[in-house]
Amino acid sequence: MTALRLALLAAALPLAACATTAENRVETAAAVETSAAVPAPAPLPAASAHDRLFALFAAADEATLKLNPVAAISRGDLRYADRLSDALTPEYNAALVANATSNLARLEEIDRAGLSPTDQIAWDVFAYNQRQALKGLTPERLALTEVRPVNHFFGFHTFYPSFSSGKGAAPFKTVKDYENAMARHREYAKLTDRSIAKFREGMASGVLETRLTIANVISQLDTQLALPVDKSPFWGPIAAFPADFSEADKKRLTAEYRASLAEVYAANTRMRHFLKNEYLPVSRTTMGLSQMKGGADLYAAMIENSTTLPLTADYLHNLGLSEVARIRTGMEQVKTEVGFKGTLAQFFDHIRTDPKFKPKSREALTQGYYDIGKKVDALVPQYFSVLPRTPLEIRPYEPFREQFQAGGSYEAGTPDGSRPGVFYFNAYDLPSRTTPGMTTLYLHEGAPGHHFQISLARENAALPAFMRFGGNTAYNEGWALYAETLGYPMGLFKDPYQRQGTLDDEMLRAMRLVVDTGIHSKGWSREQAIDYMLANSAMGRTDATAEVERYIAIPTQALAYKVGALKIQELRKKAEGALGSRFDIRKFHDQVLNTGSLPMPVLEAKIDRWIAAGGQ
Repeated sequence: MTALRLALLAAALPLAACATTAENRVETAAAVETSAAVPAPAPLPAASAHDRLFALFAAADEATLKLNPVAAISRGDLRYADRLSDALTPEYNAALVANATSNLARLEEIDRAGLSPTDQIAWDVFAYNQRQALKGLTPERLALTEVRPVNHFFGFHTFYPSFSSGKGAAPFKTVKDYENAMARHREYAKLTDRSIAKFREGMASGVLETRLTIANVISQLDTQLALPVDKSPFWGPIAAFPADFSEADKKRLTAEYRASLAEVYAANTRMRHFLKNEYLPVSRTTMGLSQMKGGADLYAAMIENSTTLPLTADYLHNLGLSEVARIRTGMEQVKTEVGFKGTLAQFFDHIRTDPKFKPKSREALTQGYYDIGKKVDALVPQYFSVLPRTPLEIRPYEPFREQFQAGGSYEAGTPDGSRPGVFYFNAYDLPSRTTPGMTTLYLHEGAPGHHFQISLARENAALPAFMRFGGNTAYNEGWALYAETLGYPMGLFKDPYQRQGTLDDEMLRAMRLVVDTGIHSKGWSREQAIDYMLANSAMGRTDATAEVERYIAIPTQALAYKVGALKIQELRKKAEGALGSRFDIRKFHDQVLNTGSLPMPVLEAKIDRWIAAGGQ
């Protein structure tokens, strides 16, 4: 777990590297966190158990927003929009610890048995979140995480340009919005300097980030710094002032905004020079956490945190090997069906290299996703009785960040639908990309994957905020991977090459179990991991390299996909067997989705109760 993320989010709950942008990961995970430092809480009011529970949730959420302004802004709450974060300070961490402890104490004052079934779920999830937060905030854990505050997946530099572009979560509708943004720019510079200080602490203690990861961060910063200010995403709000702004305001804001961005650029320059000249030469040449001081124990703790289940690295490695073997059998069947003469590896090379599987242009790739979206929209009512109100847009990644992004991701919209959800796809290095996996990627990142999972929770005002906006990777990514499998009954995989594409994507999640544990517990090298992925899938080297470098940067996050999906599939099979003709797929999906992102044990208990009630 990277430390900036841990400092920001306290519980170290990975969100969605695949599922979300960095901006949204901050928002989603921050929403499960505890409150900011406040005086000792007053006794809970003498009210119903439900009212007392939700009063606690509301107080904790309010304090969370004060402590995590980015989360508030991303939810459309602008009360703290002139702030960015006090992360990487002792006071910030102490506040998180104090408030998680306080929240648990207040929760225990509320009799769980006297709550409704839905409120009991909320009680359980809230307790789980606070306990996970405390586990991530021990001095021993922070000594291994906080001193590695930035990598090429997490760190404010990865999302801040988009966030501030006028097309991200930060609004630019009023003069005050622009003034708030300039205040955040100044805080960005301070946060960057605190990050450098934390890196220095790690240099002193011998807890170091990998050389590979740091080199990628330097490359990211070089890309951003190479853009003149008025050609950067940051300049978007200046290039598109609201029509009602006066000329005087435009002139003043342009000058002041340029000056504030100079501080951002100067901070990035300081970080770039520090990393290049001081940190990179002493950074860790090994890849796995088990090869870092204290890393073996950290990896074991992170597995349970990411999967929400008490699993070991050896168990997951062997599970991955088993799943890889099963999926290879399905691929062999596709190869036979299309009449390909050759080995499976040759079939993979055929898909990688044949021009008919290559996108012809960014525009053609975009249109392809539009077409898939229309097909899915027509089919989902057969499988879901409740659909999101939030619209879904389809966009390629912006050029400034596409090189280091995964094949696709989802950025959540606002609960009121004023900002749509966005399915992003990667159009970088088009010759390395193939078209058979397009349907599956859309099902995962768009509908009915993350868009349904996140939007339905956010739109449910009956849930407490931490359940509407919070989550865990096993559920979030497990649902999205499960959503891919709905392409079979929807008839979207009749084309054997699209079926090969979904098998290839399923293979990716199975290989993650093997490769993540291989790197972080069994000493695998970067090259060994890449070769394994190329040997067992039709991935291009560019994608395989990006995936492996992701696992190196954010250990255990990728494990949660397959673990979560297998659990949801297990629960569906259990429900189908127990309910027989009474089983309704739409009602099952409602049960999985209508209380937001749940730890796997809490979800299983909920489905068991639903089965006992006859699937009603």
